[in-house]
Amino acid sequence: MHYQLSTLSNGLRVITDSMPDVRSVALGVWADAGSRDEHSNEAGAAHFLEHLLFKGSDKLSARQIAEAFDAVGGRSNAFTSKEQTCYWARLRDDDLPLGLDILSEMVRRPAFRQTEIDSEKHVVLEEINMNDDDPTDVAYEEFAQALWKGHALERPVLGTKTSISDMTRDDIHGFWARRYHAGATVVAVAGRVDHAAIVEQAEAHFGDWHAADSTHDHQPATVTSRVRVRPRDTEQTHLVIGGEGLPSGDDRRFAFGLLNHVMGGGMSSRLFREIREQRGLAYAVYSFKFPYADSGGYGVYVGTTPTQVEEVLHLIAGEIKKLVADGITSDELERAKGHTQGSLALSQEDPNSRMIRLGRDEIGGLEHLSLDETLTRYQAITLEAVHEVAADLLTGPQVIGATGPHEASELEPFVA
Repeated sequence: MHYQLSTLSNGLRVITDSMPDVRSVALGVWADAGSRDEHSNEAGAAHFLEHLLFKGSDKLSARQIAEAFDAVGGRSNAFTSKEQTCYWARLRDDDLPLGLDILSEMVRRPAFRQTEIDSEKHVVLEEINMNDDDPTDVAYEEFAQALWKGHALERPVLGTKTSISDMTRDDIHGFWARRYHAGATVVAVAGRVDHAAIVEQAEAHFGDWHAADSTHDHQPATVTSRVRVRPRDTEQTHLVIGGEGLPSGDDRRFAFGLLNHVMGGGMSSRLFREIREQRGLAYAVYSFKFPYADSGGYGVYVGTTPTQVEEVLHLIAGEIKKLVADGITSDELERAKGHTQGSLALSQEDPNSRMIRLGRDEIGGLEHLSLDETLTRYQAITLEAVHEVAADLLTGPQVIGATGPHEASELEPFVA
């Protein structure tokens, strides 16, 4: 087995991946809490907590947390998604107990000081402003809200300026009290680790934490053709066009990953060659996929001169139709498999990548596959399997999210 997993009596899970030839560790404390779990008065609370917990507890101040990591040459930060929040640290192996002590204190006993809540609101509002100034981020957000309209996944991770400004201490504390507990927490560690020692340390830091049930609003998405545009006088139009993809646990995800690579996942992909290399219509063009527990998405991003939007959308539609009609070639399949094999192997050399995979899969209820097991799944994919996924997913309703000098009505014919 390439990992070790233990569960404390209160339900908290500890999962480790040993890399004895390195002298560092990557530590992550994962909370089963994201923007999809927020109530209407909590929009943005999951991400706000990510900021606020670094302000410390009654025992530790923000300065003490920062100085403790600086003193050992460590790094610490966090990230929030629609489904999970991870507080992480990169440390020398001997300093792992320090990292676990600090992260457990942050997660279990945040201070919720009103003055710090007020100051951090300004920071988060500036983060929203920063994203609003990035046209790529705007296009992606418009795409997500078009794709999942009325679904829990529609909610922006950052919240909105109004929701952050109106959020009270009770709102933030209420989200933390509901979503942060032992049964919804995973401690994941990769690097030079001793599993038994980490379990013992986790018991000391988390063993008396209360357990509770975590529920989610998991339900199928209802996707209909839709266009959302944030009109702006920009030099480029930034477009994301796509539709519903696969949930995270779907067995077809391996075939879909190879399809995505051929479509727009690299410099040899169809979209890159056609739109950038042959026609020079864009600097950036690529396809992507993102899976969640009950739904997923796929899409194509492109930034192009506004007068070229119609031509670019026709080219994207043409490449998608070819994939649906004919699938991919045997040469493309082998290149995609080779790319996957190489990129996965390289990621295994990084403790942080391995920690993130461990924590993400455990908190999401996914099976833990070793590198060899994963590669075997990819190697077993046939041309027919890729074609079936293309015919199934790429023929569904499509949505567009965009920003640029356009109105939604101009782009609606491309998703009709």
